[in-house]
Amino acid sequence: MGNHNHLAEWGVIQVLFRPGYLSPESSGPFVGIATVITGVIFFFVAPWPVRFFDYLDRLLMRTLLAPDATTVRIRNLERARAQTVDASAATLRRIERDLHDSTQAQLVALAMRLGMAKEKLADPDQLDIDQVRNLVSDAHKGAKEAIVELRDIARGIHPPALDVGLEGALATLTARSTIPTELIATIDERPSPAIEAIAYFCVAELMANVAQHAFASRATVSCSQQGRWLRLVVRDDGIGGAQAVSTGSTSSGLSGLSERVRAVDGNLEVTSPPRGPTVVTVDLPLRA
Repeated sequence: MGNHNHLAEWGVIQVLFRPGYLSPESSGPFVGIATVITGVIFFFVAPWPVRFFDYLDRLLMRTLLAPDATTVRIRNLERARAQTVDASAATLRRIERDLHDSTQAQLVALAMRLGMAKEKLADPDQLDIDQVRNLVSDAHKGAKEAIVELRDIARGIHPPALDVGLEGALATLTARSTIPTELIATIDERPSPAIEAIAYFCVAELMANVAQHAFASRATVSCSQQGRWLRLVVRDDGIGGAQAVSTGSTSSGLSGLSERVRAVDGNLEVTSPPRGPTVVTVDLPLRA
Protein backbone atom coordinates (compact mmCIF):
# COMPACT_ATOMS: atom_id res chain seq x y z
CA MET A 1 0.00 0.00 0.00
CA GLY A 2 3.00 2.33 0.30
CA ASN A 3 3.17 2.45 -3.53
CA HIS A 4 -0.44 3.70 -3.56
CA ASN A 5 0.62 6.78 -1.57
CA HIS A 6 3.24 7.66 -4.15
CA LEU A 7 0.77 7.08 -6.99
CA ALA A 8 -1.75 9.43 -5.38
CA GLU A 9 0.87 12.13 -4.90
CA TRP A 10 2.15 11.71 -8.45
CA GLY A 11 -1.42 11.99 -9.74
CA VAL A 12 -1.86 15.35 -8.01
CA ILE A 13 1.38 16.64 -9.53
CA GLN A 14 0.33 15.55 -13.02
CA VAL A 15 -3.03 17.29 -12.68
CA LEU A 16 -1.58 20.52 -11.31
CA PHE A 17 1.22 20.87 -13.81
CA ARG A 18 -0.51 19.55 -16.92
CA PRO A 19 0.22 21.89 -19.83
CA GLY A 20 -2.38 24.66 -19.97
CA TYR A 21 -4.12 23.64 -16.80
CA LEU A 22 -3.05 26.73 -14.84
CA SER A 23 -2.64 29.15 -17.74
CA PRO A 24 -4.31 32.57 -17.27
CA GLU A 25 -5.86 32.37 -20.73
CA SER A 26 -7.86 29.26 -19.83
CA SER A 27 -9.00 30.04 -16.29
CA GLY A 28 -7.89 33.49 -15.16
CA PRO A 29 -5.21 34.44 -12.63
CA PHE A 30 -7.38 34.14 -9.51
CA VAL A 31 -8.69 30.75 -10.48
CA GLY A 32 -5.14 29.60 -11.21
CA ILE A 33 -3.87 30.80 -7.83
CA ALA A 34 -6.78 29.14 -6.03
CA THR A 35 -6.13 25.96 -7.95
CA VAL A 36 -2.45 26.02 -6.99
CA ILE A 37 -3.28 26.55 -3.31
CA THR A 38 -5.88 23.78 -3.42
CA GLY A 39 -3.43 21.48 -5.15
CA VAL A 40 -0.70 22.14 -2.60
CA ILE A 41 -3.10 21.44 0.28
CA PHE A 42 -4.34 18.30 -1.43
CA PHE A 43 -0.74 17.24 -2.07
CA PHE A 44 -0.01 17.18 1.67
CA VAL A 45 -3.41 15.90 2.82
CA ALA A 46 -4.01 13.18 0.22
CA PRO A 47 -1.55 10.60 1.67
CA TRP A 48 -3.38 10.48 5.01
CA PRO A 49 -6.67 9.00 3.73
CA VAL A 50 -4.63 6.58 1.64
CA ARG A 51 -2.68 5.48 4.71
CA PHE A 52 -5.89 5.18 6.71
CA PHE A 53 -7.41 2.85 4.13
CA ASP A 54 -4.11 0.97 4.03
CA TYR A 55 -4.39 0.46 7.80
CA LEU A 56 -7.99 -0.73 7.45
CA ASP A 57 -6.91 -3.16 4.74
CA ARG A 58 -4.15 -4.60 6.92
CA LEU A 59 -6.49 -4.86 9.90
CA LEU A 60 -9.10 -6.67 7.81
CA MET A 61 -6.53 -9.12 6.42
CA ARG A 62 -5.17 -9.81 9.91
CA THR A 63 -8.68 -10.41 11.24
CA LEU A 64 -9.66 -12.74 8.41
CA LEU A 65 -6.42 -14.71 8.18
CA ALA A 66 -5.31 -14.90 11.83
CA PRO A 67 -6.27 -18.07 13.74
CA ASP A 68 -9.24 -17.70 16.06
CA ALA A 69 -9.17 -18.39 19.80
CA THR A 70 -10.43 -21.94 19.35
CA THR A 71 -7.67 -22.77 16.88
CA VAL A 72 -5.01 -21.33 19.19
CA ARG A 73 -6.42 -23.30 22.11
CA ILE A 74 -6.41 -26.53 20.08
CA ARG A 75 -2.80 -25.94 19.04
CA ASN A 76 -1.76 -25.31 22.63
CA LEU A 77 -3.51 -28.49 23.76
CA GLU A 78 -1.87 -30.50 21.00
CA ARG A 79 1.54 -29.14 21.96
CA ALA A 80 0.93 -29.84 25.65
CA ARG A 81 -0.28 -33.37 24.95
CA ALA A 82 2.74 -34.05 22.75
CA GLN A 83 5.00 -32.90 25.59
CA THR A 84 3.07 -35.12 28.01
CA VAL A 85 3.49 -38.11 25.71
CA ASP A 86 7.23 -37.45 25.58
CA ALA A 87 7.34 -37.14 29.36
CA SER A 88 5.38 -40.39 29.74
CA ALA A 89 7.80 -42.17 27.40
CA ALA A 90 10.72 -40.85 29.45
CA THR A 91 9.02 -42.06 32.63
CA LEU A 92 8.54 -45.53 31.16
CA ARG A 93 12.22 -45.65 30.19
CA ARG A 94 13.18 -44.61 33.71
CA ILE A 95 10.97 -47.32 35.23
CA GLU A 96 12.45 -49.91 32.88
CA ARG A 97 15.97 -48.79 33.80
CA ASP A 98 15.19 -48.85 37.53
CA LEU A 99 13.68 -52.32 37.30
CA HIS A 100 16.60 -53.63 35.27
CA ASP A 101 19.44 -52.03 37.21
CA SER A 102 18.11 -52.34 40.74
CA THR A 103 15.18 -54.65 41.39
CA GLN A 104 16.11 -57.26 38.80
CA ALA A 105 19.69 -57.43 40.12
CA GLN A 106 18.40 -57.93 43.66
CA LEU A 107 16.03 -60.71 42.55
CA VAL A 108 18.85 -62.45 40.66
CA ALA A 109 21.05 -62.32 43.76
CA LEU A 110 18.12 -63.60 45.83
CA ALA A 111 17.63 -66.58 43.49
CA MET A 112 21.35 -67.39 43.61
CA ARG A 113 21.42 -67.42 47.44
CA LEU A 114 18.33 -69.62 47.62
CA GLY A 115 19.86 -71.93 45.00
CA MET A 116 23.05 -72.27 47.02
CA ALA A 117 21.04 -73.00 50.17
CA LYS A 118 19.05 -75.63 48.29
CA GLU A 119 22.27 -77.34 47.15
CA LYS A 120 23.61 -77.36 50.70
CA LEU A 121 20.43 -78.95 51.99
CA ALA A 122 20.43 -81.56 49.21
CA ASP A 123 23.84 -82.97 50.27
CA PRO A 124 23.66 -84.26 53.86
CA ASP A 125 27.37 -85.08 53.88
CA GLN A 126 28.35 -81.44 53.31
CA LEU A 127 25.49 -79.89 55.25
CA ASP A 128 26.54 -76.78 57.17
CA ILE A 129 23.57 -75.42 59.08
CA ASP A 130 25.27 -72.11 59.90
CA GLN A 131 26.16 -71.50 56.25
CA VAL A 132 22.63 -72.36 55.11
CA ARG A 133 21.22 -70.08 57.79
CA ASN A 134 23.40 -67.21 56.57
CA LEU A 135 22.32 -67.80 52.95
CA VAL A 136 18.65 -67.81 53.91
CA SER A 137 19.14 -64.70 56.06
CA ASP A 138 20.83 -62.86 53.18
CA ALA A 139 18.05 -63.97 50.83
CA HIS A 140 15.42 -62.70 53.27
CA LYS A 141 17.19 -59.34 53.53
CA GLY A 142 17.47 -59.10 49.75
CA ALA A 143 13.75 -59.87 49.36
CA LYS A 144 12.83 -57.03 51.73
CA GLU A 145 15.11 -54.62 49.87
CA ALA A 146 13.52 -55.64 46.57
CA ILE A 147 10.07 -54.98 48.05
CA VAL A 148 11.17 -51.49 49.09
CA GLU A 149 12.56 -50.81 45.61
CA LEU A 150 9.32 -51.96 43.97
CA ARG A 151 7.28 -49.84 46.38
CA ASP A 152 9.33 -46.74 45.53
CA ILE A 153 8.91 -47.36 41.81
CA ALA A 154 5.16 -47.94 42.20
CA ARG A 155 4.85 -44.74 44.26
CA GLY A 156 6.16 -42.80 41.27
CA ILE A 157 3.40 -44.28 39.10
CA HIS A 158 0.44 -44.07 41.49
CA PRO A 159 0.91 -42.87 45.05
CA PRO A 160 -0.65 -45.34 47.53
CA ALA A 161 -1.79 -42.35 49.60
CA LEU A 162 -4.41 -41.58 46.93
CA ASP A 163 -6.25 -44.77 47.83
CA VAL A 164 -7.96 -42.79 50.62
CA GLY A 165 -8.69 -39.80 48.39
CA LEU A 166 -6.92 -36.57 47.49
CA GLU A 167 -7.65 -34.80 50.77
CA GLY A 168 -6.13 -37.61 52.82
CA ALA A 169 -3.15 -37.87 50.47
CA LEU A 170 -2.46 -34.14 50.80
CA ALA A 171 -2.73 -34.42 54.59
CA THR A 172 -0.06 -37.13 54.56
CA LEU A 173 2.09 -35.12 52.17
CA THR A 174 2.00 -31.90 54.20
CA ALA A 175 2.55 -33.78 57.46
CA ARG A 176 5.81 -35.20 56.08
CA SER A 177 7.07 -31.79 54.93
CA THR A 178 10.22 -30.45 56.54
CA ILE A 179 8.60 -26.98 56.49
CA PRO A 180 5.67 -26.36 58.88
CA THR A 181 2.71 -26.53 56.50
CA GLU A 182 -0.98 -25.83 57.03
CA LEU A 183 -3.52 -27.70 54.89
CA ILE A 184 -6.93 -26.22 54.05
CA ALA A 185 -9.01 -28.66 52.01
CA THR A 186 -12.69 -28.48 51.03
CA ILE A 187 -13.51 -30.98 48.28
CA ASP A 188 -17.19 -31.79 47.76
CA GLU A 189 -16.78 -34.13 44.78
CA ARG A 190 -13.89 -36.51 44.28
CA PRO A 191 -11.97 -35.76 41.06
CA SER A 192 -11.16 -38.41 38.48
CA PRO A 193 -8.10 -40.60 39.23
CA ALA A 194 -6.00 -38.84 36.58
CA ILE A 195 -6.76 -35.40 38.04
CA GLU A 196 -6.09 -36.65 41.58
CA ALA A 197 -2.69 -37.94 40.52
CA ILE A 198 -1.79 -34.67 38.77
CA ALA A 199 -2.95 -32.64 41.77
CA TYR A 200 -0.93 -34.83 44.16
CA PHE A 201 2.24 -34.62 42.08
CA CYS A 202 1.80 -30.84 41.69
CA VAL A 203 1.60 -30.30 45.44
CA ALA A 204 4.47 -32.75 46.04
CA GLU A 205 6.71 -30.93 43.54
CA LEU A 206 5.75 -27.50 44.87
CA MET A 207 6.41 -28.56 48.47
CA ALA A 208 9.79 -29.95 47.40
CA ASN A 209 10.60 -26.60 45.76
CA VAL A 210 9.63 -24.78 48.95
CA ALA A 211 11.89 -27.00 51.03
CA GLN A 212 14.86 -26.84 48.64
CA HIS A 213 14.83 -23.33 47.18
CA ALA A 214 12.46 -20.96 49.01
CA PHE A 215 14.23 -20.67 52.40
CA ALA A 216 10.74 -20.42 53.87
CA SER A 217 9.70 -20.76 57.51
CA ARG A 218 6.05 -21.61 56.82
CA ALA A 219 3.84 -22.77 53.97
CA THR A 220 0.13 -23.16 53.29
CA VAL A 221 -1.59 -25.61 50.94
CA SER A 222 -5.23 -25.05 50.06
CA CYS A 223 -7.39 -27.33 47.92
CA SER A 224 -10.92 -26.28 47.05
CA GLN A 225 -13.62 -27.12 44.53
CA GLN A 226 -14.95 -24.23 42.47
CA GLY A 227 -17.78 -25.43 40.27
CA ARG A 228 -16.37 -28.00 37.88
CA TRP A 229 -12.80 -27.03 38.71
CA LEU A 230 -10.29 -27.98 41.37
CA ARG A 231 -8.05 -25.18 42.64
CA LEU A 232 -4.75 -25.79 44.39
CA VAL A 233 -2.85 -22.93 46.02
CA VAL A 234 0.60 -23.36 47.56
CA ARG A 235 1.93 -20.32 49.40
CA ASP A 236 5.22 -19.81 51.24
CA ASP A 237 6.95 -16.90 52.99
CA GLY A 238 10.32 -17.53 51.32
CA ILE A 239 12.63 -15.37 49.25
CA GLY A 240 10.50 -15.39 46.07
CA GLY A 241 11.83 -15.17 42.53
CA ALA A 242 10.22 -18.38 41.24
CA GLN A 243 9.30 -18.53 37.55
CA ALA A 244 6.95 -20.83 35.64
CA VAL A 245 9.22 -20.68 32.57
CA SER A 246 12.36 -22.75 32.91
CA THR A 247 15.47 -20.56 33.19
CA GLY A 248 17.59 -22.89 35.27
CA SER A 249 17.56 -25.87 37.55
CA THR A 250 15.37 -24.18 40.15
CA SER A 251 12.53 -23.50 37.71
CA SER A 252 12.63 -26.67 35.65
CA GLY A 253 10.19 -28.33 38.07
CA LEU A 254 7.64 -25.54 37.62
CA SER A 255 8.04 -25.72 33.85
CA GLY A 256 7.35 -29.45 33.89
CA LEU A 257 4.32 -28.95 36.14
CA SER A 258 2.96 -26.29 33.81
CA GLU A 259 3.20 -28.68 30.86
CA ARG A 260 1.48 -31.47 32.81
CA VAL A 261 -1.33 -29.13 33.89
CA ARG A 262 -1.89 -27.76 30.39
CA ALA A 263 -2.16 -31.30 29.04
CA VAL A 264 -5.55 -31.63 30.79
CA ASP A 265 -6.65 -28.11 29.82
CA GLY A 266 -5.66 -26.70 33.20
CA ASN A 267 -3.72 -23.61 34.17
CA LEU A 268 -0.77 -22.80 36.42
CA GLU A 269 0.06 -19.27 37.60
CA VAL A 270 3.05 -18.14 39.64
CA THR A 271 3.23 -14.94 41.67
CA SER A 272 6.68 -14.62 43.19
CA PRO A 273 8.10 -11.12 43.62
CA PRO A 274 11.62 -10.69 45.01
CA ARG A 275 11.68 -11.28 48.77
CA GLY A 276 8.39 -13.17 48.45
CA PRO A 277 5.88 -14.38 49.20
CA THR A 278 5.47 -17.00 46.48
CA VAL A 279 1.97 -18.11 45.51
CA VAL A 280 1.44 -20.87 42.95
CA THR A 281 -2.15 -21.43 41.78
CA VAL A 282 -3.14 -24.54 39.85
CA ASP A 283 -6.59 -24.91 38.29
CA LEU A 284 -7.59 -28.38 37.10
CA PRO A 285 -10.87 -29.72 35.70
CA LEU A 286 -12.55 -32.28 37.96
CA ARG A 287 -12.69 -34.70 35.05
CA ALA A 288 -9.75 -35.27 32.71
